[in-house]
Amino acid sequence: MTTYEFGGIELERVREHVWELPREDKMNVPARVLASESLLEEIGGDDTLEQLRNATRLPGIAAPALCMPDGHQGYGFPVGGVGAIDAENGCISPGAVGYDINCGIRMVKTNLTDDDIRGREEELVDALFEAIPSGLGGGGVIGGTADAIEGALERGVEWAVEEGYGIESDLARCEDEGRRPDARPEYVSQKAMDRGRNQMGSLGSGNHFLEVQRVTDVFREGVAAEYGLEEGQIVILIHCGSRGLGHQTCNDYLRRIEREHADLLDDLPDKELAAAPAGSELAEEYYGAMGACINFAWANRQLITHQARQTFGEVFDADPIDDLGMELLYDVAHNIAKKETHEIGVDADGDPTVGDAVVDREERELYVHRKGATRAFPAGNEAVPEVYRGVGQPVIIPGSMGAGSYVLRGGDESMSVSFGSTAHGAGRLMSRTQAKQEFWGGDVRDDLEDGQQIYVKAQSGATIAEEAPGVYKDIDEVIRVSDELGIGDKVARTFPVCNIKG
Repeated sequence: MTTYEFGGIELERVREHVWELPREDKMNVPARVLASESLLEEIGGDDTLEQLRNATRLPGIAAPALCMPDGHQGYGFPVGGVGAIDAENGCISPGAVGYDINCGIRMVKTNLTDDDIRGREEELVDALFEAIPSGLGGGGVIGGTADAIEGALERGVEWAVEEGYGIESDLARCEDEGRRPDARPEYVSQKAMDRGRNQMGSLGSGNHFLEVQRVTDVFREGVAAEYGLEEGQIVILIHCGSRGLGHQTCNDYLRRIEREHADLLDDLPDKELAAAPAGSELAEEYYGAMGACINFAWANRQLITHQARQTFGEVFDADPIDDLGMELLYDVAHNIAKKETHEIGVDADGDPTVGDAVVDREERELYVHRKGATRAFPAGNEAVPEVYRGVGQPVIIPGSMGAGSYVLRGGDESMSVSFGSTAHGAGRLMSRTQAKQEFWGGDVRDDLEDGQQIYVKAQSGATIAEEAPGVYKDIDEVIRVSDELGIGDKVARTFPVCNIKG
């Protein structure tokens, strides 16, 4: 198949797993989808492609707007979208980052094996559910005093470790060492801080979770050894973001853009793409506020990690670090925009492109927007923590609670194909509303326990229904595409043991 058409949008096959929507009409650049034919059929089933085409109209977008293999419809900008926009003459778009700023994921290793927890799954899931706040609204591991909020916004994981909620090696195993130095807490509204005050150390709701898993497969033994992973090992995934603080901050700046840059907004096909011109006061303030929310989210996941370590220590009557080896593998964001330098050129038709550029290549500073996309930098990149620089950045991609998750490493082709990015999960097939019509939470929970010995505990059955395995794309196919494109290489696969949700 060389072309696909969905609702009047025609994609041309560039090469295996790469499909292009050529530049036309008001598009500033082409758009590309990184997907197999089966995933492309699913991506074309909602408004993802229309949203991707709309994204090409953002001012200053410097190369094709990209959709990762797990892409699906979002608000304005597709989930699974990557947009690289000139940081001097372009714009920054809160809509292309999303409401849950620095929604991200981390993996915590243990030296426990599947045999060590067999028969204790229910005890463990009950203890974790009791210890780690989840669900809508308030409740956190700690009370959000003014000093705590300020510390989290300003210094992220560094603040949490200094306060006794982590160990020194946690810092070296986070993207950006768990702190955005350009964070400006003064640009976060009081309303946003008030929303985050009593949510420090909480999962929230929706697709956020803490999941205990076992490593089932190792694909690259040398890389897995560098990451400290082996078959049969128990690990923990923590997936959440900046809670109400990030949501309010996004909302605050979207409303300000409507007031202060209505002319730019009027030129965009979707108000949810709202953007502030690069160099404007509003753009600088949003970038600083977003950095503070990023730090808050990293601190949030760090507090949950502390609570998980304490819980494992109590359940197994052991020291979580010295005895259980509960060290952080890595923490990586997947809703974020950052200034990065990439090489941009033009193709034979004069269209801006990356990687396969043939003329006029130049390095440019860009706002790289990743919304539901994971940074995946290759070996040797200076932004990769020194401990992993020789093999490449760990990339953690969760599946559904009834399917496997994956640890990848940043692939050698990632910088030339996807601005150092890959997928962030399996990607939804159904809306939450449709999922609740199709599934009953109690049945899903019972089926997982009886059929796969996966123990799930949530605040409501509706949450379980919304996150049923049938709601998601095939994670194995998403990872296959990433691996074959060379943007994220398979290292290990994991499988759920127990899961807590909001």
